[in-house]
Amino acid sequence: MTNNVPASGLGPDWVPGPDGMPFRRGARVILFDEQDRILLARGHDADKPERTWWFLVGGGIDEGESDVEAAVREVQEEAGLTISPDRLMGPVYKRSAIFKFFYQRVRQDEVFFVSRVFDVGTIDTSGWTDIERQFMDELRWWPLNELRRVQVAVYPEGLADLAAELLPGWDGVLRDLGRDEG
Repeated sequence: MTNNVPASGLGPDWVPGPDGMPFRRGARVILFDEQDRILLARGHDADKPERTWWFLVGGGIDEGESDVEAAVREVQEEAGLTISPDRLMGPVYKRSAIFKFFYQRVRQDEVFFVSRVFDVGTIDTSGWTDIERQFMDELRWWPLNELRRVQVAVYPEGLADLAAELLPGWDGVLRDLGRDEG
């Protein structure tokens, strides 16, 4: 227990890793629209709401779920957008992220897919879980040139350049982004 918040408060998908740190596997999506903008969520620390950052939609992979199924589900839950599994390319990137989440340090080993949506319409956040509502603030489509100038943290680091590399298409190579400690 850290700061009176039990590890179980993270959700059942977080389990103690070999080092005792809460751990889960995750899937994220670099989701482009027809204008080559990418969809990002803005979140904040539970104990420091003034600290905010932007990140890709996605989250934990449920037991028995494939990486692709998790990515599709997370886009639906977090943005109300339906993407077909056959429209996902990748995984294009992977990383191990260590970050503070609900008063404790956690590790999430993530895979990243890329996809594109057309005629997006309105983003719908009604599928956010209770936990997501406690730390997620908004969703926004970002032009890559604007994202490069943002003054708060963006994860994964260098996301605008990573996304720009995928605009002409994916070369089929899974790239390892290493460990990211946010």
